[in-house]
Amino acid sequence: MGAEKTPGTATAAKTAVPKARFAAVEPGDLAVRPGEEPWTPEEVEDARAELTAEVLRLREEIASSERSLAGLMRDSGDGAGDDQADTGTKNITREHELALAANAREMLTQYERALQRLEAGTYGLCESCGNPIGKARMQAFPRATLCVECKQKQERRY
Repeated sequence: MGAEKTPGTATAAKTAVPKARFAAVEPGDLAVRPGEEPWTPEEVEDARAELTAEVLRLREEIASSERSLAGLMRDSGDGAGDDQADTGTKNITREHELALAANAREMLTQYERALQRLEAGTYGLCESCGNPIGKARMQAFPRATLCVECKQKQERRY
């Protein structure tokens, strides 16, 4: 799964958790598109469990990457006798670990936001137009924040 981050949305994406629609949200109150069945308690619990599992997995992945990076940084000063290829390999490995950690952090943010939206009752609402994203899309891509139409418009702009 690729990240749903695009240029120009990073700042808004980190802070745009819509206000809760209801004080206590029932599963059937979550947004669905016309013609879709309402969310059942089991489906909501499955979504919550999947989001929570991904949050835990990503936190462990980030911790593992940070441990690897600490080792790479510690070993980078021990380059006596390395030729240019050894130095280049160490740099590429370090850059690769940094990129993996950054990607995992971005994904973690997206999954945490999805959990917040689920608890607030705004899970499944497009952050751009406010229309329902669609239950099938949310089940396939649980961290989606845009309906298909808005996502297509966004991708055409960039």
